[in-house]
Amino acid sequence: MKLSPEQLHELADFAIKAARRAGLLIAQKSKEHFSVNMKTGGDSLASQVFTEVDLASEQVIIETLKPTIEQYELALLSEETTDDHSRFKKDYFWCIDPLDGTLPFIEQTDGYSVSIALVDKNGVAHIGVIYNPVDGTLYHAIKGQGAFKNNKQWLLPVPGTNLTLVCDRSFLRNKNYQATTDKLQDLSLSDIKIISHGGAAMNAMWVIENHPAIYFKQAKAESGGGSLWDYAASSCIFSEIGAYARSFNGDALDLNRKESTFMNHKGILYTTDHEIVASIKTLLI
Repeated sequence: MKLSPEQLHELADFAIKAARRAGLLIAQKSKEHFSVNMKTGGDSLASQVFTEVDLASEQVIIETLKPTIEQYELALLSEETTDDHSRFKKDYFWCIDPLDGTLPFIEQTDGYSVSIALVDKNGVAHIGVIYNPVDGTLYHAIKGQGAFKNNKQWLLPVPGTNLTLVCDRSFLRNKNYQATTDKLQDLSLSDIKIISHGGAAMNAMWVIENHPAIYFKQAKAESGGGSLWDYAASSCIFSEIGAYARSFNGDALDLNRKESTFMNHKGILYTTDHEIVASIKTLLI
């Protein structure tokens, strides 16, 4: 089954509704007391923590998307639910991160979001929706139909003079941090700007918002710190806005990995400037 442009538009409306509902729940719960729990499998605090709000958000999203799952026979992959591998059998699957950036949510700083994507069996995202509960900003894209911010067509902004490095906070403590920023300084017309407090979805959106900018993770073998749901929605938005989102080695992002949901096996590289891709990879290797 191949979804038509009209069907994708309808499904995008459902994803937007789900993201908004979950975002409103998250905003409400942020003002209340909530429990913080730990899970195994991550190599950083950000990949180990989750809250009851993650689970509540997931429930709202799945309930909202349930009619589409039944009507279009879609599979489901969500961070807080065990992977049932139905994504390998169905033509498309919803890929959900109900609360990306749990650490900034716990700290009540900007950088957390709801992230929902529709991905086909071959690992290509056809819909991407990212909602920021902090300021109510909605980003979305539909394959072949463009990228949108708050439901208005979204284009790359006029480039600034600063190159912005968007990174995970753990990278600030990396032994290569200073050497990397020194090298990146050579690509910038003025001092580079650092953004390091968000989850993967908002990090990607901040790359576009701060053009020219980059966000990268070099390949690593161990799990934790990057999964399918972290990049599925943003990859669709990047594709539709004309930015660069691929594996660090240049391969297309494999958003339906058979081995696991872990995505940093090849690393990731997001940037708004195609011309500096080769330079960035040379500098960072």
